[in-house]
Amino acid sequence: MAKARGNVYLCPRESALRGIVNTVGEILLQKDATLDAKGLMCPMPIVHLAKKIKEMKSGQVLELLADDVGAKEDVPAWCSRTGNQLVGTETEGKLLKFYIKVK
Repeated sequence: MAKARGNVYLCPRESALRGIVNTVGEILLQKDATLDAKGLMCPMPIVHLAKKIKEMKSGQVLELLADDVGAKEDVPAWCSRTGNQLVGTETEGKLLKFYIKVK
């Protein structure tokens, strides 16, 4: 089903990235779990992230919600160290969203 956005019509189609790709290149990730780390200060978002990732299966995607500004650097560094893949990030005001694919 096409969605109108201004004068651009988006036609979703299946993607190998386990989500929907619109014709303009947007990726809508399909997440398997969400971890709410809002209100937690460093290092607690990473501590909770490490614990949650251990509960998940390889290939699943975790959405991490955080509002600690340190998470902007900590989450990508943690992913790099552990071999998990940071597949996306979003910012909504002070809220940071990270999408991490489990190795």
